Amino acid sequence: MPATVVVGAQWGDEGKGKITDILAESAAAVVRYQGGSNAGHTVVVNGEEFKLHLIPSGILHEDTLCIMAAGTIIDPVCLRDEIAGLRERGVRCDNLRVSVNAHVIMPYHRVLDGLQEEARGKSSIGTTLRGIGPTYTDKTARMPRSIRMADLQDESHLRELIQDQLAQKNAVMEQLFGHEPLDPDDVFDEVAATLDVVRPHIADVRGAIREALAGGGLVLEGAQGTFLDLDYGTYPYVTSSHPVAGGACLGTGVGPTEIDEVVAVVKAYTTRVGSGAFPTELQDEIGDGLRERGAEYGTTTGRPRRCGWLDGVALRTAAEINGATSIAITKLDVLDELDTLRIATAYRIDGEEHTRMPENLDRLAEVTAVFEELPGWRKSLSELRAWDELPDEARAYVDRMSELAGCPIHCVSVGPSRRQTIMA
Repeated sequence: MPATVVVGAQWGDEGKGKITDILAESAAAVVRYQGGSNAGHTVVVNGEEFKLHLIPSGILHEDTLCIMAAGTIIDPVCLRDEIAGLRERGVRCDNLRVSVNAHVIMPYHRVLDGLQEEARGKSSIGTTLRGIGPTYTDKTARMPRSIRMADLQDESHLRELIQDQLAQKNAVMEQLFGHEPLDPDDVFDEVAATLDVVRPHIADVRGAIREALAGGGLVLEGAQGTFLDLDYGTYPYVTSSHPVAGGACLGTGVGPTEIDEVVAVVKAYTTRVGSGAFPTELQDEIGDGLRERGAEYGTTTGRPRRCGWLDGVALRTAAEINGATSIAITKLDVLDELDTLRIATAYRIDGEEHTRMPENLDRLAEVTAVFEELPGWRKSLSELRAWDELPDEARAYVDRMSELAGCPIHCVSVGPSRRQTIMA
């Protein structure tokens, strides 16, 4: 397993945390390659649930190095609190490293995120209000230069950078939004209060990544999902980074020829949070049932997720964009109670059927999903542990998913815990 990418094949919330946790057991390192505290990865071990927002999902394996790479953005308050929460539960976090080049979500980024979203009104994009967009904006704008983790190691330098940033940010907040200016000392004090916990984890991680590649191998963990990608998602209802497998190369410095596997994680049905087109959405009691049985509420925001039938067109497109070598299917057990299942196998656009998403994803709101029906299994899957124990109908369903994706099955999850996983 020199390098395996774990990527979401839908609109996020696919269950990547569980799959990453399973793969981490045999890896030298797990590396988060993009995103920030807007992620919500859940891992269940021995009945105990761990909700992670920043820290890689391999953190529960103390012999596995966990790295937040240069492509991520770090909220030091969130990082401090997450480390403290894990330590209270017996997880030492000594195996955590954060790249010196990862950019920092500052208090003013969170304020700006809220002001911008409020100003959009009915056109809001459903941001998590964690400061993600404004931080990535500062990163690409370059001047005044964005604050990076390395800057947290020199407090006098950090004060200067905060002054430079607020000279611009306060003008925007006052003149554009009518918001009172932030005090540089208050901003510094909020960040400084995290430094005793955060600083020991800041490191030059490039060497560790190369050593893991040469040794036990890497798991490269993405956040969000393919159709929230800044370039390939349903713009503007997207995140500010690149969750697709190609983003793993950009965010970590691991070259594309060093990646051996891409595991695309896909829920057995489809969910989405916030605004944007959703061709297979169910706005009825079946959709409500999926939400309740699947506990479809955001790990980060608590918002209810929109639910619908499996979108096979989106799955095929995601598999192609990511170069998926296999798919990991999650939450198959959520479908246990349904008599009949539906899968969208094509979109009808202007009277013609298409088996891939249109490149112009504005057209997604115009499509009519073309469905095929498969029989349900009406049997609980949660205690099954082997492929041949699955009912024929369940195997037929996942085989159809594999066919639509154009790649084999890596594993099937039939519950939230590690042990509720059937390896293909």
